[in-house]
Amino acid sequence: MAAMLGACVHSTAAGDRSSSAAVSYQAPRTHAAIVTRKQSRRARGRQTVRTQHASDGLASFYRHGSRTASGEKFNPRELTAAHRTLPFGTRVRVTNVATGRSVMVRVNDRGPFVNGRVIDVSHSAAESLGMVGRGVAKVKLDVVE
Repeated sequence: MAAMLGACVHSTAAGDRSSSAAVSYQAPRTHAAIVTRKQSRRARGRQTVRTQHASDGLASFYRHGSRTASGEKFNPRELTAAHRTLPFGTRVRVTNVATGRSVMVRVNDRGPFVNGRVIDVSHSAAESLGMVGRGVAKVKLDVVE
């Protein structure tokens, strides 16, 4: 995924010392608002997790719909989400800013289409975040590699 986010790869031919010895390739960016950062979480022997901060904003949850934009059958008991631009299958850590609770979701739908909202999460994810009572919550999104 790092290659998709703009990493450069350099290669040189052994013994080739001409002025064009290095060739670089830069992959296209898939989400313009992604900023790379490394979060270290070493709780109970876990390894460092590499993430890219995607955005901050309001999250809402939804319970309806038979099919998602990816073609999957919607299941409110799964930890899934809708995002406008992230590719299907992307894993995102959603953190409720007010409570510090977080949940890992998989993007399988498009939305939300309400101004100010950055993600729609499934009912199960909303329960994990503690936002079912209010319906919306201010969240931080981190794309997980």
